[in-house]
Amino acid sequence: MDELIILHEDNHIIVVLKPQNVPTCEDASKDKDLLNMVKDYIRVTYNKTGNVYLGLIHRLDRPTGGVMVFAKSSKAASRLSEQLRNGDFEKRYLTVLVGTPKEERATLKHYMKKNAVNNMVYVCPATVDGAKYAELEYSVLDSKDGLSLADVRLHTGRSHQIRVQMNAIGTPVYGDMRYGGEKAKKGYLALWAYYLSFTHPVSKEKMVFRVQPPKDNAPWSNFDTERSVTIIKPSI
Repeated sequence: MDELIILHEDNHIIVVLKPQNVPTCEDASKDKDLLNMVKDYIRVTYNKTGNVYLGLIHRLDRPTGGVMVFAKSSKAASRLSEQLRNGDFEKRYLTVLVGTPKEERATLKHYMKKNAVNNMVYVCPATVDGAKYAELEYSVLDSKDGLSLADVRLHTGRSHQIRVQMNAIGTPVYGDMRYGGEKAKKGYLALWAYYLSFTHPVSKEKMVFRVQPPKDNAPWSNFDTERSVTIIKPSI
């Protein structure tokens, strides 16, 4: 239980920090996943018996760490899911890119398709059967030693979206050997969900959470992420 970091908890929601390389929910690996870790915490802390309800609102890829919210009631889950669909649920990421994008700030628009056989996502023409529209905006915050720190806001929630779209413009995410190949450099995937904002499903209070990436770890240690996050102005 002590490995679960709780940022906020009340009767309706629980906000936690997802460690890198922990699945959001159970997958084929059968490794310990965050959803069941939170359920176990609730079961033990509140001495609950039987199945513990916990609503999964959004996901993070296994190699990605950062802030996540779960719903402790079906009513809260429904309202948060509606915010996610309506764009009132804001997620922002910090990432370290290999290289520097040609444009300091830009909106990337692509169509992507997932290959279910190898679990890879590819940029493709809009006319391809099953292609899904993907959009994000990024801003380069700092560049040094061939690397760039960028803030990314998703407008759509496609699988592996940031990794695929940033690689498509020639600046793969650090550590993303899967999409960037050798250019990406070996190491932990430098993608971190540092910012989460939504309206509390019951109190209607605006909830905002910011969590720094592991600043002592490469390549985060190359940048002053705390200062960079402080000066970012969210869009809400």
